[in-house]
Amino acid sequence: MGLPVVVGVDGSDSSLLAVDWATDEAARHGLPLRLVYASLWERYESVVPSTGLQRPAHQVMADNIVGTAAERARRRNPNVKVTAEVLPEDPVEALLRESGNATAVVTGCRGRGELQGVLLGTVSLAVAGRAAGTVIVVRGDEAGLRGTHERILLGAGDPGTTGAAARFGLREAEVRHCVLDVVRAWRRPAHEPTQHPLPAGDPALYRQERASTLVDALLQDPAADHPDVRVSRTTVEGPAHKVLLHRSAAADLVIIGARRDHHPHGLRLGRVGHTLLHHAQCPVAVVPELP
Repeated sequence: MGLPVVVGVDGSDSSLLAVDWATDEAARHGLPLRLVYASLWERYESVVPSTGLQRPAHQVMADNIVGTAAERARRRNPNVKVTAEVLPEDPVEALLRESGNATAVVTGCRGRGELQGVLLGTVSLAVAGRAAGTVIVVRGDEAGLRGTHERILLGAGDPGTTGAAARFGLREAEVRHCVLDVVRAWRRPAHEPTQHPLPAGDPALYRQERASTLVDALLQDPAADHPDVRVSRTTVEGPAHKVLLHRSAAADLVIIGARRDHHPHGLRLGRVGHTLLHHAQCPVAVVPELP
């Protein structure tokens, strides 16, 4: 088996949906599933001498959370190997550490106790923005969560990267036996007139052709390893965050690459990443890209 699919659990309904999704994902790829509940309360209570025979309340709660999640995963697919652990750590730091030894880290879109007005849980956003590996935030409508669209959406990023997001998308489409919809958005500068006498002809046509060329270059090497995957290549005029958000309503998973650098706050999620993580109608995968 390969590296596990790691799920951050906290007892919330959102994290239980993440367990369901991650169990299916582990089964598709033949991977083990690792459930992690992290809380600093376990660390604090471990240094306080116990005055009775009963376990501390937070330890009981933590054991119940991981036990319930593990039982849910085993019922959903008995063939998936499931392990669970309670970690006396900050949840963000624990999942960031786990991301270095995982195929992907999966989280829900809201944590336990998150206000209804909060669009995305603070733990999920922090992990998606800083993790060393792929992070998948499980969100969206029922169709997107159930995977009934039979379509994976890949936002084609800028050239000059390793193509990690493209490879991830092709693998997902291959195991799901579905279409990989690769989309590149392009925009006409606001100051540019509709018609402009350029040697290349119509500026809009030039930009569209350039976007198409970038998509072909992005897929050239990764697609060679997945010749049986059906790939749809589309270029669309408009803001990338709006284009991908709209198309997420007809996808089972939307994938974006995020550049990894030495910035203290981690990956460059940008407007596209933040928009999808807060509003997409299906789960969102953030895949680190190296320049």
